[in-house]
Amino acid sequence: MLVGLIADTHDRLPMVDKAVKKLNEENVELVLHAGDYVAPFAIPKFKKLKAKLIGVFGNNDGDHELLKRRFSEHEGLELRGNFAEIVVDGLKIALLHGNEAELLKALINSESFDVVVHGHTHMAEAYRKGETLVVNPGEVCGYLSGKSTIALFDTDKREAKIVEL
Repeated sequence: MLVGLIADTHDRLPMVDKAVKKLNEENVELVLHAGDYVAPFAIPKFKKLKAKLIGVFGNNDGDHELLKRRFSEHEGLELRGNFAEIVVDGLKIALLHGNEAELLKALINSESFDVVVHGHTHMAEAYRKGETLVVNPGEVCGYLSGKSTIALFDTDKREAKIVEL
């Protein structure tokens, strides 16, 4: 299965549209969003996804209740809170924003998950810590790095690649 990984959209609606278009073109079956949507008005942009989206909060997400409500208004969008454990093709995936550095480090070092997906730093990277694949898809918004990126995770190959939009 191909899983789309995104983070740090930060209300940049044209780039959210580009990310959604690319994820649909790649025929992903699931999208995981590691937080920092920022404002609830950005959420309806994700309804164009042809795949289910599971997301968590980021440290810049303001009105949590309104964000939850916006998610619930669209079929296929699910907001889990600050952390989500997702099982895909038998792989245990941890999804969090990553702004709590000590918690992120502990999750990675525990090697209790097959994959740890996080955002927050806006720096795209994929690496292994023992048997755990750690993926930061970078920033969709492109504000800090100047590059708008997502990641594609292949559950069969257990590999992730960073894709620039």
